[in-house]
Amino acid sequence: QVQLVESGGGLVQAGGSLRLSCAASGSIFSINAMGWYRQAPGKQRVLVATITNGGTANYADSVKGRFTISRDNAKNTVYLQMNSLKPEDTAVYYCNAAGMSYSARSTQPYDAWGQGTQVTVSS
Repeated sequence: QVQLVESGGGLVQAGGSLRLSCAASGSIFSINAMGWYRQAPGKQRVLVATITNGGTANYADSVKGRFTISRDNAKNTVYLQMNSLKPEDTAVYYCNAAGMSYSARSTQPYDAWGQGTQVTVSS
């Protein structure tokens, strides 16, 4: 089993910054892509940013130039630095990780999600 624990959400005024963290733990054999998604009230969960284990990042158009995703492979942790926040960034932010986990006899793929952290941007 692989678990993800997010932290760093909160309430911030428009134009402010927040940094989210997500640490993976458990029976991790490897982590390939890690990413952040968000879900606003009444809307579907959408991609915010992803990053490969080689460091290649991909962003939603709505956050390009404002958000930066990074990861520390030694700590199995992914970060999301959010600057110039807007009220429309308000959502629950979820961390995702995919890779291979191990058991006593084999490895198997996993696709894990964190519990979510609330980000609220006031105008």
